[in-house]
Amino acid sequence: MPGPKKSDSLSIAAAALAITAVALHILVNYMSPYGIHRDEFLYLAMGDHLQLWRMDFPPFLGVISNISRAWFGQSLAALRLLPAFAGGFLILFAVDAARRLGGKAFAQILTAVSMLASVLYLRAANLLQPVVFDELWWTIGMWCLIRWRQSGDKRWWIALGIVCGIGLFTKFSIVFFGFGVFVGLVATRDRTLLTTRWPWIAFALTVLIGLPSLVGQIVLGFPVMAQLDSLRSHQLVRISSLNFVSGQAFMLGLGVFVAVIGIVALIASKRFSNFRILGWTFIGSFAILILLQGKAYYLGPVYPVLIGAGAVIIENMVTGHASGVFRKAVIALIVLGGLATLPLGLPILPPPTMERYDHLLGTTSAVKSNEGVVLRLPQDYADMLGWEERVAELARIYKNLSPEERADAIIIAGNYGEAGAVDYYGPRHGLPHALCVSGSYWFFGPGDKPGKIAITIGCDEASLKRNWRSVTKISRLKDEWTVPEEQDLVFYLCGSQIRSVQTIWPSFAGRN
Repeated sequence: MPGPKKSDSLSIAAAALAITAVALHILVNYMSPYGIHRDEFLYLAMGDHLQLWRMDFPPFLGVISNISRAWFGQSLAALRLLPAFAGGFLILFAVDAARRLGGKAFAQILTAVSMLASVLYLRAANLLQPVVFDELWWTIGMWCLIRWRQSGDKRWWIALGIVCGIGLFTKFSIVFFGFGVFVGLVATRDRTLLTTRWPWIAFALTVLIGLPSLVGQIVLGFPVMAQLDSLRSHQLVRISSLNFVSGQAFMLGLGVFVAVIGIVALIASKRFSNFRILGWTFIGSFAILILLQGKAYYLGPVYPVLIGAGAVIIENMVTGHASGVFRKAVIALIVLGGLATLPLGLPILPPPTMERYDHLLGTTSAVKSNEGVVLRLPQDYADMLGWEERVAELARIYKNLSPEERADAIIIAGNYGEAGAVDYYGPRHGLPHALCVSGSYWFFGPGDKPGKIAITIGCDEASLKRNWRSVTKISRLKDEWTVPEEQDLVFYLCGSQIRSVQTIWPSFAGRN
């Protein structure tokens, strides 16, 4: 049975909403009371240390961060410009998917509004992180499947392979999408395609384009396994199946109802009988993430097209004179829900106001850290605070050293956020780049200086005393708004070195 014909044209209003989303992100990042996120510092550092075939994470964000800085500069708004555009294209592809599934103007507008009202899609497009790009690649992948089922042209599997390859170059979670597509093929009449060359061409293209991500793992001894072990033991262990499912509703807001309608329709409705693979792709992705105790937002990339399908069904629910009132009511509810949760999606309220607003909404889950600690702010917001002040304190200590001491001095940070902040803000203070044995920073190496003098931030005194005879507490910074490990920072000055940092560096291999 042929699928529904695509509508004649893309809704101008829906396209305008995608442009509005981009403009909104740009405006927020010019005016936000928050700064750069700790993860953004890491991706900037990955760009500074870019080795395409030797990275412990897929290198896409390192490449993008370099492009962003070269084209737009180093300001907060400039660094987040490409994610903002990715968020706009995400909406456009979701809207076009709705159009190709038979949606007219209302379905397209409802799709765009549902995504604009989502905490997940707003926050993802507001950060220089792989999340929004991962969402975009999944959505384009599902869009390619729609094009294939509409046209019957199997060459769309080549496009799918290219998109998934870029996805593998971006984030390993594209594997969940690939598993979902495989389940979709096996569970539907499309399984006969597995006996042809097309899915295997797509798989080969995925591996070929994503090869730098895979080679990096092989060369470095599969650090992703240590990262997954750390993630499971510190974060995923706290995520139950109920948490995962309830997290979907929080992420999507009232748009979750549109998505659920889309899921049911893609699996059971005759209207979408030609597109069953999309519904089963969701089921496969959902099942594997439940089994692996994934975070709720890991499933986020699958929803834009499902929202589009649900919007098509809602568009056709009521006809005649009542349809106008019904449609306006649906849009109004989604918009009101989105406005209520807007401060959770975009960092627009200063910390004290944000804390009060969160208490008003009663969204305690929104302010839990990755390790289950209830914070005063959502963790993403807490991770955007205080970095400049910490680097300024390091600079004050550094400038109080004699010229001879400064020539030998190194800076050691306790985690990649602190190290990345030093590398970003430090040059304006004349600071050397930071050393850090945690995560990706360990792979960047110990540098050339042996570390006769060391200034540290976020490090444990006892561990420092194993390598320096003199460990002196110089100052302390407290910040009640940030995450626990940054709320009470002690700065040490270390001298009379016992062993060089080059000597001790290999012993920290695999530390996260």
